[in-house]
Amino acid sequence: MLKGLWRAQSLTSKYAYHRPVPVVRQLITLAIETSCDDTSVAVLETARQDGSSQDQKAAILHFHEKVTADNARFRGVHPIVALESHNKQLAPLVAKALRNCPSPDQRSPSISIRAQSGWLEKTKPDFISVTRGPGMLSSLNTGLNTAKGLATAWQVPLVGVNHMQAHALTPRLVHALETENNEQLPPKFPFLTLLVSGGHTMLVHSKALTHHAILANTMDIAIGDCIDKMARHILPAGLIEDSAEMMYGRLLEHFAFPNGPSDHGYIAPRTRAEDLSQKPSIWGWALTAPLSRTRSGSRSKDMAFSFAGLGSAIERICHRIEKAMTLDERRDVAREAFRVAFEHLASRVLMALQQLKIAETADTEEMGTLVVSGGVASNRFLRTVLRSFLDIRGFAHIRLVFPPTSLCTDNAAMIAWTGTEMYKAGYETDLSCGALRKWSIDPSAESGGILGVDGWRMK
Repeated sequence: MLKGLWRAQSLTSKYAYHRPVPVVRQLITLAIETSCDDTSVAVLETARQDGSSQDQKAAILHFHEKVTADNARFRGVHPIVALESHNKQLAPLVAKALRNCPSPDQRSPSISIRAQSGWLEKTKPDFISVTRGPGMLSSLNTGLNTAKGLATAWQVPLVGVNHMQAHALTPRLVHALETENNEQLPPKFPFLTLLVSGGHTMLVHSKALTHHAILANTMDIAIGDCIDKMARHILPAGLIEDSAEMMYGRLLEHFAFPNGPSDHGYIAPRTRAEDLSQKPSIWGWALTAPLSRTRSGSRSKDMAFSFAGLGSAIERICHRIEKAMTLDERRDVAREAFRVAFEHLASRVLMALQQLKIAETADTEEMGTLVVSGGVASNRFLRTVLRSFLDIRGFAHIRLVFPPTSLCTDNAAMIAWTGTEMYKAGYETDLSCGALRKWSIDPSAESGGILGVDGWRMK
């Protein structure tokens, strides 16, 4: 058995602390996220449906912490190491979260929590939110079984959350944490969601809480996976070996743009023809835009993503000239790889916006927001590319929304928020439910989308 190593990750976001705001009785959930190699727990308090005073925050994050399994020696997520980390870290995180629950008022059911100073009386959560899928089954089951135990012991409801739905709804959480209570939490439905991470690349038309139509998906590998693989070829060997950073994509971004956005110097192409054209480098190599050339003809208009070919092209370039490649050339390879990958994302966003604009009728609300979520959303060059594309191609009115970096990656706060939205809408999950390795958010999928799986019950 492999010995599970781990490292703690402090969530330094301004949201990840107890905010002592005087409130009336609210709705509290304890949330658990264990879909991959991150073990995360959160306690979120929100306004009940019957309303509350208008001088308080719409949501308060009393606790939010995460521990990430140390997969450094495997250069990628190892399921056994991830599982051992969950088994080691989840219970202590839950115990810590309970100590940070708010104190009960006269109307709140309470639980007794053991602390070093003695026993504490804390407000009992109204329900438990937990990631049910998609993800690695062994990891998911660790969190799900713990959540079932808490729900059973406290006799409170359980809400099994779709991990990808949670990424899409994260900007609504951010707004609730920053503003006073209101009836409409932006972004309002409908909006577009670009989910970009190590395991997913999809463009989603978020029409309602449980209705997210997938407009484009990856045909091969996810963009985050592609960037990590490219980083292993582009980055000098010593840079990876000397770094404790597990996010190779972040290392590659810092290497490509050491001075941050001031190094971007990016202007988006004005036409589709410019999108597809090769841009030869001073070193003699050039990258081809994904799906621009195929054996069966052009697929440049396919509503799909493809990154495997780009990764292979980078590997060939770096392997061919590895010994003679200078740092300047490596940096140019990195910048060009990012440009081609992100322009591929932007091109599909533009195609979707154009199609939706054509389909609009007098009864259809205009699409005004693009939410970008997932781990890759923290890349600042991606933000530059998307904004430049939208501005130069006639969609300057589209608002780009990026969650804070601490909420872009997998985390329990987004699970808490999505569980809360589902609970307020009347949805609970039966205790007999199982973890789901695959779980589409699209209602037109064979599985029926978020509500198509078994285990749901209405309050």
